This record gives sequence, C-alpha cells and structure tokens, in this order.
Amino acid sequence: MSYKIMIVEDDKNIAKLLSEYIERYEYQTLIVEEFDRVLEVFIEEKPDLVLLDVNLPKYDGYFWCAKIRQKSICPIIFISARDSEMNQVMAIESGADDYITKPFYYEVVLAKIKGQLRRVYGEYASKGIDTERVVQIEGLVMYPERSELHFQDKEIGLSKREVELLEVIIKKYPKVATREVLLEKLWDDESFVEENTLNVNITRVRKKLNELGIESAVETVRGSGYRLNITWRNS
Repeated sequence: MSYKIMIVEDDKNIAKLLSEYIERYEYQTLIVEEFDRVLEVFIEEKPDLVLLDVNLPKYDGYFWCAKIRQKSICPIIFISARDSEMNQVMAIESGADDYITKPFYYEVVLAKIKGQLRRVYGEYASKGIDTERVVQIEGLVMYPERSELHFQDKEIGLSKREVELLEVIIKKYPKVATREVLLEKLWDDESFVEENTLNVNITRVRKKLNELGIESAVETVRGSGYRLNITWRNS
C-alpha cells in the first residue's frame, strides 16, 4: 500500500525537498498551496498522515491541527522552527501526535512518519471489526479501535493518545498507573519526552470525561501517577 502524506509548509523549498525525499521511499505526497483551504484539501484528498508547520499565513498550524482532529484521527506531525516547550505543549493540546524542530534530519522525519503509520495502520493497528476490543468499567465503555468513549446515552470521540492513556488507567484500576508506565506506553519510540506532556494529555482525558458528565474521574497520586476514581457509580 502506498500511503499519502500531506505537507502543509509555506516555505516552498522545504516543502519540495521534503516531498522529494519522502517519495524516494514509495510514499505519495501532496503539497498544500492554498493555506486558507487546508481542511478542505484534507477532506478532499484523505491523506494518511499530515506534516504541518506552525507558522502559516492567516491561521497557524495549531488552528488547522484542531480542525483536522475534529474530523479524523489521522496522524499529525508538526515540523517547526519554534523549539520551546510551550509550543510543543500547544501542539499536543491541538491534537498532534509528534513534534519535530527545525533544522531537522530527513532521516528522522522519515522514521517518525513510518512510526506513526505503523501505529495507526500497520502491525500495531486494529485488524478489523471482528476483533474489536471493548474496555469498560462501571458503565463507562471505550471502543479503542473506534476511538469512542460511551457513558449512559452520551458518546465522545478520543484521540489515539487519549485512548491509550485511558485504557492503561482503566486496566490498572484499583491500582495506580504510574507515570513511568504511561510514558512507556505512549511514547515507546521516543528517546526523551517532556514531563509536562503527560500532564497535558491527562488534562485532555479529564476534559473528555467531564463532557460525558463524569467529574473527578482521574485523580493524581502525588509522586506516583494517576488512578481511576469511580465515584460516579454511586451517583
């Protein structure tokens, strides 16, 4: 299968060089040139992965990342000259799966692409509806392959990382899911991850649970990690 990579980069030279390098490895590439139509192009072209710059005309990459994430769980990798921790946190909050700072090595970009495609579509991905997993506890039901979370008569979509986080926390109950276990599960292909990145993702999981009407479902165990609090069963 030839995967399609969508490149959203306003530096035409960088976009061209990225496209040429990626296509050497039998991927298709699509360079976006109309930066006010990023979401429209995404919907029309249905790429398998998006490479996204932060500094773009009119709307920045965070804006477009959030818009794409509302429509798809397609992997999104930021490539940006902004190298601060806050920029990386903002990318994660917007729904990104990875963040690469400029200047970069093309080999690293390709490795990141391969890793994300493998996680979402390859040997680590779901093998079909017949083997669909269900993770549930006290009326809270999660379908990892669908990236859906259900509670009573409500349902909400989750990002891939939110699914992975919540699955670990649920399966560890009533024990604590340590920070080390969560980081190993989520970023096993990373050599270094900012501690604050995990905090940001936990905040996103809590927000999704709140939207289902479940408050204080994930409690922080100081110095250790996180534990599920199923007090909603008595409500």
